[in-house]
Amino acid sequence: MPSLASLISSGKPKDDTIALVPVSKKDLEKVLSRLSKTARTWVEANGFDARKNTIAPVPGKGGVIAKILVGTGNKDASAKDPWWLAGTVKLLHPGTYSIDGEWDPAVLAAGAFGWCLAQYKFDRYVKHSATNMKLVGLPRNVVASVKNQVEATTLVRDLVNTPAEHMGPADLQDTAEGLAEKYGGTCCTIVGEDLLEENFPAIHAVGRAAAEGREPRLIDLRWGDEAAPLVTLVGKGVCFDTGGLDIKPSAGMRIMKKDMGGAAHALGLAQLIMASKLKVNLRVLVSAVENSVSANSYRPGDVINTRKGLTVEVGNTDAEGRIVLCDALQLACEENPALLMDFATLTGAARVALGADLPATYCNKSSLWRTLEKSAETTSDPLWRMPLWAPYDSGLSSSIADLGNIADGGFAGSITAALYLQRFVDKSIPWVHYDVYAWNKKTRPGRPPGGEAQGLRASFEAIKSVLKS
Repeated sequence: MPSLASLISSGKPKDDTIALVPVSKKDLEKVLSRLSKTARTWVEANGFDARKNTIAPVPGKGGVIAKILVGTGNKDASAKDPWWLAGTVKLLHPGTYSIDGEWDPAVLAAGAFGWCLAQYKFDRYVKHSATNMKLVGLPRNVVASVKNQVEATTLVRDLVNTPAEHMGPADLQDTAEGLAEKYGGTCCTIVGEDLLEENFPAIHAVGRAAAEGREPRLIDLRWGDEAAPLVTLVGKGVCFDTGGLDIKPSAGMRIMKKDMGGAAHALGLAQLIMASKLKVNLRVLVSAVENSVSANSYRPGDVINTRKGLTVEVGNTDAEGRIVLCDALQLACEENPALLMDFATLTGAARVALGADLPATYCNKSSLWRTLEKSAETTSDPLWRMPLWAPYDSGLSSSIADLGNIADGGFAGSITAALYLQRFVDKSIPWVHYDVYAWNKKTRPGRPPGGEAQGLRASFEAIKSVLKS
């Protein structure tokens, strides 16, 4: 598949470029009144009523298409809807198009973002014919920012969509090393038994059962100006989750290739930061493991050590994500970052509470949440704040260890998972935890079933705001 970012440009429309005219229902009559009698009759005869994701080609001289009306429904084309143009792509023939009229750059950016992602296909194993719909005539600054967003989103989708056979811990390491090489960063990795030597016992415990070549590891990518504010991203990289000895049923295991979605988000956001050349000191930590079943699997009832020195009683081996994250969070805090973000496909409870599309977002500073909330609204990349409800923390108690990895009773599972992670975060450090799904369950314009980036653009805007403050 060609780079989706190549499908938009600031180049001037040529003679064969077809103009797309966004039309809302309320503006339909005004737009029709500007057409010739013949063209209007044609559009009306074809039943065009400006419904969203509908089009009406307008004939010109010699029967060629002069322009195409694009329905936007009850609302105008808007920056609030990054998918306002995405549903149109499948209705068009391959070619070059432009957006007609004067539009706010933010509206054009939203349209261009959806335009590119509407042409996304995961084609590692089955080759698809390229639709090659190009959108030209965009402002240069719009093209630059949208290209970076599209490439970051594509990276997340591709990583999550790749089956575990080809996206194991070593493959995540290769991805991080590739990004470091491309953007002039560095990447080092601690693998296998060396995790014990370097005091990452929790990561090792979860991943030790994996086969040779798929050993657990901690990936550490650095980039940027060391004198700039330190922003650290942490990602859960469970490349496949059987559930361990508390094994999942087959239905629950079917899409567990996506359990490294947190790592994919951390790497995708890192790429966006680096490609945009933000003035930041960036660190990315990925705990990459496979939660496998073997004679060497960690067991329910085991007590494991952590980098922080806290002991953890394993109540369920299928609650492994928080265990591999806690060592990485502790390492992150040792450098006292200006901002700490972690991403994880952590709990089914978050999906029960908020569904597939809303990332459960936990934040220990209200001022930081206000920045995130504003960024989510600006980018139309939704987030939903969940409470770090202190009274539930007692549910993580253990009679034989400092804490357990699950809470008694099973209630508020996403909250107690976040509270577990909070035990490993210094209170003074601004911290955000995203419990994401990283997956589309159904087909929608620009969003095919499979891997998805959630909260990525909102997080990027929030980081820019934090750096300015």
